[in-house]
Amino acid sequence: MAVKVLIPTPLQKFTNNEASIEVGGGNIAELIDTLEQHFPGIKARICDENGQVRRFLNLYVNEEDIRFLDGANTTLKDGDEVSIVPAVAGG
Repeated sequence: MAVKVLIPTPLQKFTNNEASIEVGGGNIAELIDTLEQHFPGIKARICDENGQVRRFLNLYVNEEDIRFLDGANTTLKDGDEVSIVPAVAGG
């Protein structure tokens, strides 16, 4: 099973400057673990010390925010697209 992951510019240093990669995972939590296996250090940038997705990152599965789905337990299927989007603040 392959899921396309869109990597934001600040995290591309972990993915050999690749903006898009394909990895496997049955849900978001597994996907993050798989990312860590292939790109050591990336999980610490995505998750906090409790393993939760950091508050300033938004993850989308096929343009649906995982916060409104099943969070890190959101199921993934072959061909899904996961976007990692840093939150933007300012005024």
